[in-house]
Amino acid sequence: MRALVADDAQQKIKEFIVEGGLGPGDPLPTETELMERFGVSRNSLREALKSLQAKHIVEIRRGFGTYVGSMSLEPLIDGLAFRTVVGHRRGEDSLLELLQMREALEAGLMSSLVGRLGEAELAVLDGLVQRMHEEVAGGGAIDAATDREFHLALYGPLANRLLSELLDAFWSAFHQSRAQDVGQPADGAELARMHGRIVDAVRGGDAEAAEAAVHQHFDDIRGRLSKR
Repeated sequence: MRALVADDAQQKIKEFIVEGGLGPGDPLPTETELMERFGVSRNSLREALKSLQAKHIVEIRRGFGTYVGSMSLEPLIDGLAFRTVVGHRRGEDSLLELLQMREALEAGLMSSLVGRLGEAELAVLDGLVQRMHEEVAGGGAIDAATDREFHLALYGPLANRLLSELLDAFWSAFHQSRAQDVGQPADGAELARMHGRIVDAVRGGDAEAAEAAVHQHFDDIRGRLSKR
């Protein structure tokens, strides 16, 4: 019964945030005010707030009060990564399934992306590809941070914050999961060239070639995963 009351309180708090037009960092009423507004006990309210904090919907600042949280996709990242690792350890194709999700989303965006990047954005991507080549010089590996920065920079010009967060969530979940089972190491130099081919196709306004380059990149990852 108490769990149902806490669940109901969660829903009411979310509705309060939406109807009040509140955003990240905005203060919420005190515990006493929320208890009176929603007709719930302190224990049920605190249980509801803790659950919402785990989802980044609210932020509880001890000694200061409760605020609207960042509403980030971090809980999604953790959930995806954990689910993928568990499935992978059980012999399921969960890592490949997560890769397929990333591939479908990224390749499908190419037609929207071509023609949207100006010289400044392309220069940033060129610089990141060059950094990749420098990182792999002498047999090294591409730094994960560089790869992440490349993908964020590539899709940033679409000016869709939710899309950027979702792409980053898939990227982070995949790499967290990937760290559990390295598989066959990548050919760093070829991987850098693959990223360069994506940039070249986008610069040339060729959506079909850009999409093909993205698929080639994911085919390479898929091939290495199958050889663990």
